[in-house]
Amino acid sequence: MTCDMIFDPFYPILDSSKWLETLLPLGIRVVQIRIKDKSETEIEKEIQRARDLCANYQCQLIVNDYWKIALDLGCNYVHLGQEDLDCADLTTLKNANIRFGISTHSEAELERALSLNPDYIALGPVYPTILKKMPWQPQGLDRVTQWKKRIGDLPLIGIGGMNLDRAPGVFLAGADAVAMVTDITLNSSPPDQVKKWIELTEPWRLRQ
Repeated sequence: MTCDMIFDPFYPILDSSKWLETLLPLGIRVVQIRIKDKSETEIEKEIQRARDLCANYQCQLIVNDYWKIALDLGCNYVHLGQEDLDCADLTTLKNANIRFGISTHSEAELERALSLNPDYIALGPVYPTILKKMPWQPQGLDRVTQWKKRIGDLPLIGIGGMNLDRAPGVFLAGADAVAMVTDITLNSSPPDQVKKWIELTEPWRLRQ
């Protein structure tokens, strides 16, 4: 089951269905489940649980990386990194009506992504991020504006170093949504932080 607003401007990325149990009741409308360092059996169980929770709360689930599991479990949206594109069967995904977004970090990656007709483009890191080491320098707001001009009506997601203070500038630069991880998961009160994000992004939600 999907929500009406697939691209809510508030796009949290969480690494466990436990987070979803706690945070989905607060009104999250789209969420990415990104699971690392678990066995395939554990990953499948986590995605299945996330699928069921999102259905219960009318939230759009986007599965990171594991497109085969998403396909098998009847999920309808996946997120693919550049490495995933080397092995993902996009024809099978499209035939199954599974939408997909793609991460981009450079002009070459953007060109590759656009040639595959994705349902959204993610650009990152917009700001320095502590989540993982990256070979790319922070993109900055000018790059957000450039990317949006290039892709037109295709939704653009800004990711990397997002917090409540930076998000308005990213929206004004052209992003349709902002994605965040540690600003929620490392916060002293993740539920309160989610409420602040939902309130902050309300003006952009109303414009869609």
